[in-house]
Amino acid sequence: MTTFTTNWNYPTPIKFGPGRIRELAQHCKANGIQRPLVVTDAGLAKLPMIGEAMAALTAAGLKAGLFTDVKPNPVDRNIHAGAHVFRDGGHDGVVAFGGGSALDAGKAIAFFAHQSRPLWDFEDVGDNFLRADVAKIMPSIAVPTTSGTGSEVGRVSVVTDEASHTKRLIFHPKIMPVTVIADPELTFGVPPAITAATGMDALAHCLEAYCAPGFHPMADGIALEGMRLIKDWLPVATREGRNLEARANMMVAATMGAAAFQKGLGVIHSLAHPLGAIYDTHHGLLNAILMPYVLDFNRAAIGEKMARLAAYLGLERQDTDGVIDWVLDLRSVLAIPDTLGGVGIGEDQVDRIVAAALVDPTAPTNPLPLTAEPVKALLINAIRG
Repeated sequence: MTTFTTNWNYPTPIKFGPGRIRELAQHCKANGIQRPLVVTDAGLAKLPMIGEAMAALTAAGLKAGLFTDVKPNPVDRNIHAGAHVFRDGGHDGVVAFGGGSALDAGKAIAFFAHQSRPLWDFEDVGDNFLRADVAKIMPSIAVPTTSGTGSEVGRVSVVTDEASHTKRLIFHPKIMPVTVIADPELTFGVPPAITAATGMDALAHCLEAYCAPGFHPMADGIALEGMRLIKDWLPVATREGRNLEARANMMVAATMGAAAFQKGLGVIHSLAHPLGAIYDTHHGLLNAILMPYVLDFNRAAIGEKMARLAAYLGLERQDTDGVIDWVLDLRSVLAIPDTLGGVGIGEDQVDRIVAAALVDPTAPTNPLPLTAEPVKALLINAIRG
C-alpha cells in the first residue's frame, strides 16, 4: 500500500499522513504561535483526540485555550464569542480542529478577533476584503477531522447571519491557514452517514469547479482527479471506516475540491447555502441531493465536459446521462435520500430560497445564467422528485 506521509506546499503548507497530529505543537511554534486557542465543536471536544491535543500543546510549553461554542452551521454569534475569548485569553493564533464548521469558525475568529470593523464588512462582495487591517490578522492552523469541505485550504469562512438566516462568505487571502495537518487517522471515527455526506460535498466541489465556465486547466485537472478518487474510495470509506487507504484518499480529494473551486462553483451551492441557513441541514447532504437535478438543469452547457469526465471515470455511458446515472448509483450505495422532501424540506420557502440563490456568490459561475423561474422549477423538482 502507498505510504501516506508527505509534505505539500499547495496552496499552503500541508503535513499529510497518519500520525501527523503529533506534530501540532511543533507547527504552532514554527508559526510563532505560543498561546493557541483551539476552536472545535462541543461534540468533538468530548472525544479523546481533543484532550490529547490539548495535553500535547501544554506539554510543549504552550498556553493553550479551548473554545467549543460552534454550531454545525456556524453563526455570527459564534464568531463574536470566539473573538472575545481570543482577546481575553491573550491568544496569538488559532488551531481550528474539526469538520468544516469548526474550521470555518476557527479561521474567522483568527481573522476577525482584532479587526475594528463589523464582521459583515468583510463579506465576499467586491473589494470588501481590502477593509481588513492585514497586520491584525492572526495565524491559524487547520486540523480537518472529516473529508468534505476542504476548508483547511480555503480563503473564505462560511458564516450564517442569524438575523436574516443567510449564509455569508467572509473572504480574505490571509484567512487561509498557515499550515494544515491532514492526518487521515483522525477521520476513523466519523460515522458512515457523515462520511457519505461530507464525501458528496467534496464531489460537489470538484464537479462544480470542473463545470464552471472560464479558462483554468489547473483547476480542471485537480477536479477531475478528485472525482476519480471519490469514485474509487468514498464507498469504501463509508463501508470500512478504519480503512486507511480509503480515508487518506478521501482526505486528499476533499482538499483537492477546495483547491479547484477557486475557479468557481454553481447552483448546487447557490441553493444549498440558503437551504442550509433556513433548515439547518447538513451542507454536504443538500449538495448530494441537489446534484443530479442540477446536472440535468445545466446539460445544455456541459455536454462536452461530461463526456470527458465520463471517459476519465471509465463510465459505460460517456455523456451527461452517464454521469447522472453514476451519481444516482453512488447516492443509492451511500443511502442518500432522493429528494429534498425526504429530509423535511417543503415548498413554503421556495421563493425566499430562489431569491437568495440568485444573489449567492456562487451563482455567477454556474454554467448557465440563473434566472428566477428556471431556478424555482429546479428547486421544486428537487423537493418533489
